[in-house]
Amino acid sequence: MANTTSAQKMVRKIERRTAVNKSRRSRVRTYIKKLDTAVEAGDQSAAQAALRTAESEIMRAVSKGVMHKNTASRKVSRLSKRVKALSA
Repeated sequence: MANTTSAQKMVRKIERRTAVNKSRRSRVRTYIKKLDTAVEAGDQSAAQAALRTAESEIMRAVSKGVMHKNTASRKVSRLSKRVKALSA
């Protein structure tokens, strides 16, 4: 356990940040799952709409520091590749 008052405050701050980041990460995963279901159903218009929302949510996570920029770019690239394969 933290000994000093400043260390105790940092523990409280970290707990709050962790909860926020966990929520944001969960939100990103939810949008990716929605995209997955649209792709599996073969619905191209729904998949493209889901890709737009998932991409914006992923980039929001990057701006909030939840996810690294390169990781997000890789995920968006792979997701868009899957959506593009529907039209081919």
